[in-house]
Amino acid sequence: MIEDPVENNELYEHYRFEADKGQTPLRIDKFLYNKIEGTSRNRIQSAADAGSILVNNLPARSSYKVKPMDVISIVLPHPPRKLELIPQDIPLEIVYEDDQLLVVNKKAGMVVHPGHGNYTGTLVNALMFHLKDNPLFRSGEERPGLVHRIDKNTSGLLVVAKTERAMSHLAMQFFKKTTRRTYNALVWGEPPEEEGTITGNLGRNPRDRKKMMVFPDGDQGKNAVTHYRILEKLGYVTWMECRLETGRTHQIRVHFMYIKHPLFNDSEYGGDQILRGTTFTKYKQFVNNCFAILPRQALHARSLGFVHPVTGKELFFESELPQDISTVLDKWRKYTAGREPESGE
Repeated sequence: MIEDPVENNELYEHYRFEADKGQTPLRIDKFLYNKIEGTSRNRIQSAADAGSILVNNLPARSSYKVKPMDVISIVLPHPPRKLELIPQDIPLEIVYEDDQLLVVNKKAGMVVHPGHGNYTGTLVNALMFHLKDNPLFRSGEERPGLVHRIDKNTSGLLVVAKTERAMSHLAMQFFKKTTRRTYNALVWGEPPEEEGTITGNLGRNPRDRKKMMVFPDGDQGKNAVTHYRILEKLGYVTWMECRLETGRTHQIRVHFMYIKHPLFNDSEYGGDQILRGTTFTKYKQFVNNCFAILPRQALHARSLGFVHPVTGKELFFESELPQDISTVLDKWRKYTAGREPESGE
């Protein structure tokens, strides 16, 4: 039996198999190579080295001989190739790099990896150029080096692996939820508690497959948990810190829509309307000007922490807020303080 990938928004896959009663002894790397389409022995062996292959819930080496009724699970970093990748000389803001990995601060508007409608101009295209001498980025994989992603119009930090070993180790950390990630978000209104947790299974909206939705009864979708705390109350909007316990597609955006506090200017989930405030024309003009300054959802992947796959050292990175978000925050602070909007507002 093969299980579906356990995370929608993480670029790894989780497989589970149960050996038959008549299974003859067979090296586990060969067993898994025969079972998983489009993979390689090298990737399976790297997963074993990273502790990502479990037999009956215990880590197994690639030389382990599979026995009848063994329950085997494996976490693989990324799916097989589906399209041709083109290296492109696109500027990247790299905040850290060594021989195993790099951390990039992605700008809003950049798609992370090629897909339907976005075959060039992505982060992966840029990485293919930057790491053109790296074997992993010449391997023909669709998403080389990626173990997680953030939405096109979300800015912030991503870690990228440069070796198979780093891929396997980082994928396992995301799978086990041992990474540390915080996001900043500007939301409409004020959540009822200073700190709280939003839960609710997330899945594709059956009426619009490009969007996600909450299935509160838990009979559809996949478990999703978002922790938040209020950083600053700005009248009709609130500046938040969010911590992901899971990493589902659009998770923060959908969870805040679900509790009726959509992200500011999130066009997919209703935040691009004036949802709180007065009816005065001057206020409407102020909000519309903020929308023009920040033409995307107000969401930034602020910090990222993980264990280095080779040295074992804990690494932690923070990124400054991008100009569009910081400018809009300052405008709301001035508005909340009762000052007259600046000339031109």
